[in-house]
Amino acid sequence: MSTNDTPPEEPGAAAQRPKAQPPLEPSAGPVGHEPGPGAEERGQAENGAASPTGYVPGGYAPGGTEQTGPEQTAPEQTGRQRLAAGLWPPRVSRAQLIVAVLLFVLGLGLAIQVRSNSDSSALRGARQEDLVRILDELDGRTKRLEDEKQKLDDQRRELESSSNQAEEARKQTVEKERQLGILAGTVAAQGPGIVLKITDPKGQVQSDKLLDTLQELRAAGAEAIQINGVRIVADSYFSDEEDGVAIDGKKITQPYEFKVIGKPQDLEPALNIPGGVVQSLEKEQAVVSVTRPAKIVVDALRAAKQPDYARSSSS
Repeated sequence: MSTNDTPPEEPGAAAQRPKAQPPLEPSAGPVGHEPGPGAEERGQAENGAASPTGYVPGGYAPGGTEQTGPEQTAPEQTGRQRLAAGLWPPRVSRAQLIVAVLLFVLGLGLAIQVRSNSDSSALRGARQEDLVRILDELDGRTKRLEDEKQKLDDQRRELESSSNQAEEARKQTVEKERQLGILAGTVAAQGPGIVLKITDPKGQVQSDKLLDTLQELRAAGAEAIQINGVRIVADSYFSDEEDGVAIDGKKITQPYEFKVIGKPQDLEPALNIPGGVVQSLEKEQAVVSVTRPAKIVVDALRAAKQPDYARSSSS
């Protein structure tokens, strides 16, 4: 027996021996062509390997998502777009809504307060001449009130210190009656003051101008006034008539002469302030003159009126 002889095989051994597999070769393209670029990648895709970008041409990605093209990324938003997206639609909480309502109410209250303060200032748009006149009137009124207070204090001290208080009270009552008679026009009066004469050759001065003059004199501290023989009292009124003006129904003609008792140092400057009575009358082409006699006599009287129903509470 030769050494190269193989031992005989047992029956059935050939059927159990596996057949030899030929070695794997890389897939090739059509006959006569070299494998082109990308062939290796296609081979890897067929074997289940993903491409570097995760794209499998004509198939599915390993995760099971179908890929139809290169991966699309959302465009980056600008700062303005991000701000608009954060503001709209608004996302307001209950606390923010309450704070907004409170701030609105507070701002509305402040606006109303500022508006009321600005509306209540009537002197904001006044002219300089008007402001000067108003300040002068206020100074005069303040001084007169201080003088009146001083007189009342003196009377109180006299009543407290007088040995005969009844007699002192009677004297003060008589003096008070005299003062009230001057104001009511039932008694004559004399004292320092001014005389204002208005000549109106063009006939432009009407009742409203005379009334303004009277009010200016009263504001300056006039205590007794007489115009062309008519005593001026608290209820006097002016009206326009043909060829003149009427006071309390009595017609007067020009020149209009005002006899005024009061402090001349206050009365005359009040008439001559810028934009005052004298300038207003001169604009109407009237001639105005103011003099200061040593003594003014106001002797035009009014009849005392007796009340029909009112009686003194002390009687």
